[in-house]
Amino acid sequence: LNPWDVMLCVSGTAIACENALVVAIICYSPTLRTPMFVLVGSLATADLLAGLGLILNFVFQYVIRSETVSLLTVGFLVASFAASVSSLLAITVDRYLSLYNALTYYSERTVLCIHTMLAGAWGISLCLGLLPVLGWNCLHDRATCSVVRPLTKSNVTLLSASFFLIFLIMLHLYIEICKIVCRHAHQIALQQHFLTASHYVATKKGVSTLAIILGTFGASWLPFAIYCVVGDPDYPSVYTYATLLPATYNSMINPIIYAYRNQEIRRSMWVLFCGCFQAKVSFRSRSPSDV
Repeated sequence: LNPWDVMLCVSGTAIACENALVVAIICYSPTLRTPMFVLVGSLATADLLAGLGLILNFVFQYVIRSETVSLLTVGFLVASFAASVSSLLAITVDRYLSLYNALTYYSERTVLCIHTMLAGAWGISLCLGLLPVLGWNCLHDRATCSVVRPLTKSNVTLLSASFFLIFLIMLHLYIEICKIVCRHAHQIALQQHFLTASHYVATKKGVSTLAIILGTFGASWLPFAIYCVVGDPDYPSVYTYATLLPATYNSMINPIIYAYRNQEIRRSMWVLFCGCFQAKVSFRSRSPSDV
């Protein structure tokens, strides 16, 4: 057994378990039907499928050796991870809208916008996943192979370019969110004639959280995306594994950042596991703009 494949399988198992719990909580709780939780559910579903894909890839690689199965598994993984990254972009757009259009955010137009974004994200992800299955692979022409077999160089270049575009959009939106947060803090300071320590701490915490979110996303995916562009299929496969494994960790961290930190989800988790909720425990409902 290749130890890298084992680590990917273990990573996939952890990803699947974490995100299956999030999906179960959102489906179980009728109160978690707001656009924010729909987006979190989309992200958890995509990461859950990615985790299952890693497990299936390990099983089929060592149990069922078939080119067709290999293509299907790779296509499944591409579609799942693409949907995960696209859902992260949708969450970023939602956070920006919740601050930029705070007065009109809770409207039917926002719900329609969220559903449209998700439909587009999953549709594009499905198309990207189908490309290897429909013939964009290097099974019959080894010279066109990329560092991720059986994907072609042009295929991984397209995927990497799409990631870089999404990363830049997220970076721009998070910068705009930071500006809005700082502007709000400044307006509060003008109204109260000074910026209180609590407001300063809250603003600093919000900006730091945004930096952590974007930094985690970039640190997870950037090495693999860059290597897909500059790498050569003749390079040792350890380079591919060493950059791919951290990319899977993003799907492991997503539930912690976007789900388990939310008090509504923690309350629903308490109800799901304990069958009861202690009324004396106070929970504050977080808004989509909370970071």
